[in-house]
Amino acid sequence: MHIAKNDTVEVIAGNDRGKRGKVLKVNPKSNRVVVEGVNFIHRHTKARRQGEQGGIIEKEAALHVSNIMLVCTKCNKGVRIRTKILADKTKTRTCTQCGEMIERRS
Repeated sequence: MHIAKNDTVEVIAGNDRGKRGKVLKVNPKSNRVVVEGVNFIHRHTKARRQGEQGGIIEKEAALHVSNIMLVCTKCNKGVRIRTKILADKTKTRTCTQCGEMIERRS
């Protein structure tokens, strides 16, 4: 998967088109990611224990990976990326427009 946790991404399709956020969770099996501040859903919860508060909780739902693009730090826009193998046999992600290497933040 070309998206990793803590990457900055831009939504390119759906109701939240144009919004940017940090990737909180990645699920490679279902090709879905959870992005901070994007694609909110309302979860109606019931109080389970004595004194617990019930109500409506807003939280981020998963987006399909095809609906987001990685943001290049140099171009400052959503770009396609290319995977290159360096001389020391390590894989890196590079921006297809400017050639800048995009590092994985942890």
